[in-house]
Amino acid sequence: MITASHHTKERSPPVMRDYLSYSQLNTYRSCPLRYYFRYIEQIPERTVSSALVFGTAIHAALEYWFEEQLAGNSRPDFDLLLAAYQQEWQQRDLGGIEFGKKENLDSLTQLAERVLKTFIESEFATVEGQILGVEEELRDSIIDGCPDLLARLDLIVETDEAVVITDFKTSRSRWNQQQAEQAGEQLLLYSELVKELVPGKPLQLEFLVITKTKQPNLERYSVPVSQSRIDRVRTMVERVWDGINSGLFYPAPSPMSCGSCPFQEPCRKWTG
Repeated sequence: MITASHHTKERSPPVMRDYLSYSQLNTYRSCPLRYYFRYIEQIPERTVSSALVFGTAIHAALEYWFEEQLAGNSRPDFDLLLAAYQQEWQQRDLGGIEFGKKENLDSLTQLAERVLKTFIESEFATVEGQILGVEEELRDSIIDGCPDLLARLDLIVETDEAVVITDFKTSRSRWNQQQAEQAGEQLLLYSELVKELVPGKPLQLEFLVITKTKQPNLERYSVPVSQSRIDRVRTMVERVWDGINSGLFYPAPSPMSCGSCPFQEPCRKWTG
């Protein structure tokens, strides 16, 4: 590994955390009360969406693929790759998976088979350069006054020209470059942890987006790196941490998010 209270009418006391992840930051920004229930109260999530489990299981299969190459082994065949997917799914399937319309276990397994076959036959299955890390955990203090940033990087590759950081994403529809740049906050933040990994080489940030269509599609999207964009993300982290550390938690109702939120019951009972 590479190292780098119950509700009251009063504002909650400061909350001390050892680290922050991008997932935590994003949860707070989308709904501070959901952050509170998940990370402060640590209320168990009774349900999880099939899309999240599917994405995690596909991610596990790709992780296995690249880990074998990192270890100097031969490429796994399709059956081994599918087994890695199924093993991860079984570990996540604790009886609380909510399937979408026209979805079930069989249909998602068939989709996974198509995705993995498409991946094996694509250019993305071959690494141009030296793999430095797969699902690499990095942790360090990068912003004064904030906890450590904890990041897990899907794939780190060194080429002759740059250190390439790739993040795997699954999506219901195809992305465009604008979406990639909007989603790039995560990679820009992670770049602050990686920049000293191979001093003197520029960083190249990219998403590998897997579209979950009838005929799966794989596309690579680059994320432009600039100091102004990095500074903006760092400021976001500071502002979010100010809210968390001040005990500023409140609901943020959304027709897009509330229906699938696992904390609907405690949210309805929340009075501040």
